[in-house]
Amino acid sequence: MQNNLATADIIIVLAYFGVVLMIARWATLRRKHSHNEKASADYFLSGQSEGWFVIGAALFASNVGSEIILGLAGSGARADMPNAQFEILASLVLIVLGWVFVPFYLKTGVYTMPQFLELRYSSAARNYLSVVSILAYVLTKISLIIFSGAMIFDMFGIPFWTGAIIIVLSTGFYTVLGGLTAVIYTDLIQTFILLAGTIAVTLVGLNQLGGWQEMTATIATASGTPGHPPLSQFFNMWRPVSDTSYPWTGMLFGAPILGVWYWCTDQFIVQKVLSARNISEARRGSLFAGFLKLLPVFIFLLPGIIAYALMQKGLLTYSAENPDQAMAAMITTLLPVGLKGLAIAALLAALMCSLSSAFNSSSTLFTIDFYKRWRPSASEK
Repeated sequence: MQNNLATADIIIVLAYFGVVLMIARWATLRRKHSHNEKASADYFLSGQSEGWFVIGAALFASNVGSEIILGLAGSGARADMPNAQFEILASLVLIVLGWVFVPFYLKTGVYTMPQFLELRYSSAARNYLSVVSILAYVLTKISLIIFSGAMIFDMFGIPFWTGAIIIVLSTGFYTVLGGLTAVIYTDLIQTFILLAGTIAVTLVGLNQLGGWQEMTATIATASGTPGHPPLSQFFNMWRPVSDTSYPWTGMLFGAPILGVWYWCTDQFIVQKVLSARNISEARRGSLFAGFLKLLPVFIFLLPGIIAYALMQKGLLTYSAENPDQAMAAMITTLLPVGLKGLAIAALLAALMCSLSSAFNSSSTLFTIDFYKRWRPSASEK
């Protein structure tokens, strides 16, 4: 999606990169000045000294990649509202993480989830989960995040591969130097940028449309046209058992299993709570993250519904065959100078949060589960 950006927008995006690198530099210096004899704990678990606010923001930010933002907006535009249930479910499962899983993880002092499996079962279980996790991160999560990041850079007119290289180098730079400390503190700042940008898109879009009543009236009018979903489908998260995509039985009984695996046992997520200074702070962080996970319904999914209504009124254009373009179309078409740069910075923040967490968790798995066992006499450094 080629788009001309004003100088002010470019300055805001560059300022965003500057702030992120400054925080990463601070985190790196903080780690180097630490006299922690257990340097690996300092690097991979941020010295196990973090508080609830930082942990909660990091849990939220690492989960919300730019592909999540664009995808949820696309779900709203195509009236796939049951996707909102995954966000609400996450809020509930995060309570399970804090009150059921966290005490076991922190009391055993593990660095990785495969390491916990070895304590509970065997080294074979540890090896299997380590290999599967690393391959999954590289082949699915990291590759998808880099792809979506390169697409965002297309807004600047920057070629795809150039954008991909910029994302990898900039994110990898502070992740390698600062470890988990750099990851979670940049996540903290990026959370606020992410929320500010997406809230701006939602409010501007709703204002352009003429308010909530005008949005529902527009959708109701379009619903009488063949090929357009009814108004009720845009605001109903429950589908009948006969629905082939989102039957309520699958969402009620199947999705929680997926949620518990992701939020309670995936290294990508759990590593944040392992950095807590104690169980109480980890639990508070989980609760804070659960609160934040309620927001995507209103600031990621709702913009897609707004975009659909705007398109019906001829105020916005995107491909009806690809509703995932809805959020990007709103950013490039509706937002004024300044807010457009903020929204693009929000998308970049989302993808860099996810990518840095994927880099950090992958390196932790490789170092703790493989290298340290191959070289047991290796120094902490």
